[in-house]
Amino acid sequence: MTTRPHERDVSSLKGRTVSVQDILDLFQVRVRDHRSVHRISQALTDAGLTTLPDFAVCGLRSSVDVVALAAVPTQRAGDEPESEADEALPSHALPQRLLLVDMPSARRGLVSVGPGTPLSQTTFLMRAKGLSQVPVTTGMAQVHGVVTWGSVAKMYEAGRDATLDSAMEKDSLPVADARQEFFTALPVIREHGYLLVRGDDGCLSGIVTAADVTERFEGAARPFFIVGEIESLLRRCLGAALDTETIRAVQTNKKPEHRTGQVSDLMFGDYLKLLDGDQTKQSLAERANRNWEALKWPNMPREQFIGLLKRVKDIRNRIAHFDEKPLPPGMLDELTTFATVLRAYAS
Repeated sequence: MTTRPHERDVSSLKGRTVSVQDILDLFQVRVRDHRSVHRISQALTDAGLTTLPDFAVCGLRSSVDVVALAAVPTQRAGDEPESEADEALPSHALPQRLLLVDMPSARRGLVSVGPGTPLSQTTFLMRAKGLSQVPVTTGMAQVHGVVTWGSVAKMYEAGRDATLDSAMEKDSLPVADARQEFFTALPVIREHGYLLVRGDDGCLSGIVTAADVTERFEGAARPFFIVGEIESLLRRCLGAALDTETIRAVQTNKKPEHRTGQVSDLMFGDYLKLLDGDQTKQSLAERANRNWEALKWPNMPREQFIGLLKRVKDIRNRIAHFDEKPLPPGMLDELTTFATVLRAYAS
């Protein structure tokens, strides 16, 4: 249970850079779950503080800055931001806030054996289930070691007795919190070939292997590259046909310093504002009609083009959120079709 420290102890964090673990220790919390995160966040808010980045999504050893709430910029009234994915992520880039828990294998559970299991039974289990590593645990909370094919080979090379204890890797086991940033964990996965993941309850929730990383990115990379090409082609076409003031007209909801009039600063929502003649805001719709004429695409069916652009925007937001389900073939076909159409007009 979370213990709330004295208010002066919480206030003393202001202006300091501390580790997430330090914050949990202050509140006498062993693991983060929705209750403890809420109570810690509330205590910080009551003291007029917050952390940058959010302590709830960082690794336990990560450092955060404790700052005054008033120092954190807030959205101005009347602003209409893009979706979370559009605001945080260029369409051609991989997600920047991907956590280990976003990997399906990090939360689907894992096969383990107890410390008294015979080695022969363990290796049979590995062969039968096609596993490259099996952790040796007590109740999924205490990890005694990990048996891998490499550790078994080392045991035989060293001439040790063929026992589970002799075959285990015990030192510097790769274990991480589920809320740790995924990309910071990649060097560990590359070194060991796997990473054990602990959930909010402190127990092992899954394992991420090098094969999991390869499989996940193989399915995600192609849509990202196609969307990146689509955006590049759109910008090439729009940049050649529209002037700075026309582009700046769709940036009115952004901060003044972000109203650059540069096509390179636009997002998919902006492309629709520039070209969709059926949008609600009449002034933008009228400008969009003129913009479409400026493109000089006499053989391009506008209604179908705008429909495809809207679909691409939706698909782009889905992959930007790193949806764990592979992109359906139909959506991938839509992206490929739109990219093919644009290539003909951007050449």
